[in-house]
Amino acid sequence: MTYRFSANEQFDYEIRLALGSGWRQGADVGEVLATASAVADGDGETWCTAWAELARGVRERAERAAAEGRTVSARDGWLRAAGYSGTALVGVDAAADPEKRLAEVFAEHRACFDRFLGAWDPPAEPVSIPYEDTSLPGYLVGPSGGSGPLPTLIVNNGSDGPISSAWTLLGAPAVARGYRVLLFDGPGQQSMLFERGVTFRPDWENVITPVVDFLLARPGTDPRRLALAGISQAGYWVPRSLAFEHRIAAAVADPGVVRVADSWWHNLGPDLRTLWESGDRAAFDGFMAEGLRRDPALATLWRWRAKPYGVDSPFDLLTEVSRYDVTPVAGRITTPLLITDPDGEHFWPGAAQELYDLLPGPKQLVRFTEEEGAHLHCEPMGRALFEQRVFDWLDGRLTRSDG
Repeated sequence: MTYRFSANEQFDYEIRLALGSGWRQGADVGEVLATASAVADGDGETWCTAWAELARGVRERAERAAAEGRTVSARDGWLRAAGYSGTALVGVDAAADPEKRLAEVFAEHRACFDRFLGAWDPPAEPVSIPYEDTSLPGYLVGPSGGSGPLPTLIVNNGSDGPISSAWTLLGAPAVARGYRVLLFDGPGQQSMLFERGVTFRPDWENVITPVVDFLLARPGTDPRRLALAGISQAGYWVPRSLAFEHRIAAAVADPGVVRVADSWWHNLGPDLRTLWESGDRAAFDGFMAEGLRRDPALATLWRWRAKPYGVDSPFDLLTEVSRYDVTPVAGRITTPLLITDPDGEHFWPGAAQELYDLLPGPKQLVRFTEEEGAHLHCEPMGRALFEQRVFDWLDGRLTRSDG
């Protein structure tokens, strides 16, 4: 790469993601760069504080604009504030009182995003999706002037991203093209985790099927034009769901993921994997505890990544993550699936091609390169190119036939 914003790989990526969201008004480049320059080489506490303060200032200006009847300024400000609060959450586990700080920052994030969607034209509809003995919170967002049955895109978020990122990465470009969009939190994601303590599950078809049931029961859904698109770890959840849920007309995995655990072992290395495979739980947990004690930055990242699984023991955690493997069911997938394959994919290198090779049905592998500026996980700074390629493909698959 020709440039970096931080020596910390996670911080560098988050800054890129924030900059890229500016394409859909989720951030202002100047605000991002000014904040990044102050925190790029700091610790998690510094990171969390700076982005939360930026979010608070932007929200205050948005509230003043709303009070003055300046609806566009208010709406745009609420979206940026939601995004900056979401960025702050990446470092929250380094805070002196992480649980208290998480509750505060997440409440700010969600309040701003709610205000943004309430100011959308037309206002988004908050929804509650029946799910087992509870419900999944979400939003239905439609295009201005949209009426009658519309193509609908289910946006499946990843492992730890805020819902504001799901909007800028997939929701906003879909609505701009005339789709109705469903944003939701599934098990282990944001509000389901932080407010209800519901953790991830590998059998994601048991999440997507209730979502499809919910949408098909609504009069505004065209059952022939229902799509599913997933970000980051949803590159596993999307194909897993398609193996069992066949009412979806087309889907996108950004990027393709076969085994979620590969992203963990990529960073831990072969020696630790050998120790884990030996089954010596006590030795593995002891080694990991010492390593995390010596590296506070790694410990913060580990806690953030582990939180949605609800498993404390590193040995048990990796045993659980290893269940997230699409290989046994990939042969059942018949839904047309587009898989992104960006240069520099650092979580699941090579997985997009592997998933593509496993699929028996209609499929498309789409490369994004560093030369195009659209490299790295989820193409953080190549959003215009991503939207053109991915949504042109989706539009082609969802073209309505009146026959």
